[in-house]
Amino acid sequence: MKHSQSIEDYLENILLLSRESQYVHRVDVARRVGVSPPAVQKAIKILTASGFVECDGMHLRLTRKGAEYAESIYERHCNIRAFLILLGVNEEDADADACEMEHIVSDSTYAAMKEFLNKNGK
Repeated sequence: MKHSQSIEDYLENILLLSRESQYVHRVDVARRVGVSPPAVQKAIKILTASGFVECDGMHLRLTRKGAEYAESIYERHCNIRAFLILLGVNEEDADADACEMEHIVSDSTYAAMKEFLNKNGK
């Protein structure tokens, strides 16, 4: 099931922040995503209601469902980035483009990219 780009970006960034620190705070998410704390608060309500995030008042934590979805988004990002780099795109542009493409590329196109990567080396 596809969700909005914004929801996917929040999940991906919460995942990455949780890899850097034991505790993820709303302010960390706001800084990383580049939005205001009230925008994060609104997103967290949606993520919590969707069963992707748990919050104990101060700390955010991905649920199992949220972690699985976030991992799939991040894997998609990494593979698209690697595909673009293999094509000769510089790393900075490949990363920025992968951020956009991970949300819009069809499953069949993504599968073809992964197959190309597997055949031609990551």
